[in-house]
Amino acid sequence: MVITRELLIDGKEKGAQSGRTTPVINPATGQRYATVAAAGVEDVSSAVDAAHAAFEDWATSDPATRRAIFVKAAELMEQRRERIVDLMGGEVGATRLWASFNVTLAAAMLRETAALVTAPRGEVLATRHDGSLSLAVREPLGVVAAFSPWNAPVVLGTRAVAAALAAGNTVVLKPSEVAPMSAGLLIGDLLSEAGLPDGVLNVVTNDPADAPQITEALIAHAAVRAVNFTGSKQVGRIIGSHAARHLKPALLELGGKNAVIVLDDADVDHAVDAAAFAAFMNSGQICMSADRILVHESLAEEFIAKFTAKVAALPFGDPADPATVIGPLVNTDPEQRCGLFAARRVAALVEDAVAKGATVLVGGEVRDASHPATVLKAVPDHADLYGAETFGPLCVVDTFATDHEAVTMANDTDQGLTAGIITENGTHGLRVARGLRTGMVHINDQSVADDPQAPFGGVGSSGYGRFGGRWGIEAFSNTRWITLATQHATYPF
Repeated sequence: MVITRELLIDGKEKGAQSGRTTPVINPATGQRYATVAAAGVEDVSSAVDAAHAAFEDWATSDPATRRAIFVKAAELMEQRRERIVDLMGGEVGATRLWASFNVTLAAAMLRETAALVTAPRGEVLATRHDGSLSLAVREPLGVVAAFSPWNAPVVLGTRAVAAALAAGNTVVLKPSEVAPMSAGLLIGDLLSEAGLPDGVLNVVTNDPADAPQITEALIAHAAVRAVNFTGSKQVGRIIGSHAARHLKPALLELGGKNAVIVLDDADVDHAVDAAAFAAFMNSGQICMSADRILVHESLAEEFIAKFTAKVAALPFGDPADPATVIGPLVNTDPEQRCGLFAARRVAALVEDAVAKGATVLVGGEVRDASHPATVLKAVPDHADLYGAETFGPLCVVDTFATDHEAVTMANDTDQGLTAGIITENGTHGLRVARGLRTGMVHINDQSVADDPQAPFGGVGSSGYGRFGGRWGIEAFSNTRWITLATQHATYPF
């Protein structure tokens, strides 16, 4: 049965004022999974107006009440795990493993958000004036425009709004057209049921063809004071440009051309397991996925033999099967939403690389809406794959002779999001980590990691700003200087 959903504005479900709707397509089947309202610019204005009207009461509400809302939302999310897993499967073809992980991490984010509500938020400053108290305090910005992606929809839909709400802002969330429910409406439903007041979080869904004008209208609205976006580098540039034009701060978390580096003192079996997870979790459709596995030449023969054997055996197929690791891919082309077209995009990267001299070690051929886990070696620097973010079940194995060479290879990208360094010597790993130009690095672990209390973000074309913990609160609040004179000052006239 096809699901039908409307916009969430001021605590109520409302159809688009135009009456238009848009389909949500299951990438595994190519069939309609849901129908959602297709907002217009007038609906965006209504959502922002509702958020603006709710701001003052929310910003000054009792912290204990706000904290309880996030705790309750976390409980509701965990209680509805199976329902959410099914929703992610229908919208984005997520495997049960990946969808369940989304629930676990998103619930943890909500609990961390609850803690942030009452975390210290300011400083007492030194001052040279006698009888004066000088304070730096954090205050909410107002209405935040949030954009959430489809690939980890529950996690990143939650992250798009959580810190902003904890800081006392109200939010208008525009989820990906591919996952309007699990990246948006679901989050609104849970928080509303947990007690979030009407208008504090509003969710607008849209037809893909309307995305440019919806996005621009949301950012341009006078009541919107800040923007956050998680998604591709290409769209991030557009979002950042709109925000800059209207002098509004933006937090952008974009893609990564990430590497896992296997040093000469690594445990090979651990390295194989770590690299396989980094490259192929969620079929490689994670911003932190490892496109490149860099292996010290002394371990290369053993690593490649074990790695390719493991990759070749990864369960492949139906995302509803709990054993499946490699499921259907998601295509964001509004005219061709079936995963088959995304699989062909990955295949085109493989074909181009092979035509220019690369070798396929395992995988390589398209199967229906999926692409099997694929490993290449000897990809030349003029191949499309060399610089492009794969965002699919495809990685490249390369070798190095020295630590300096490994760092140089890993840094040969403008998308410095994350990295993993596999070593049995923490000091050795730390020396290598210090040379990497990434926002995050994990020693004796792989590249895919997220803790709600840790700063999350990249450098270069991977974006700017940080989600997570106190850094998220800082991103969604202003620092204000306040002084209190405890005695009358003297003036020169």
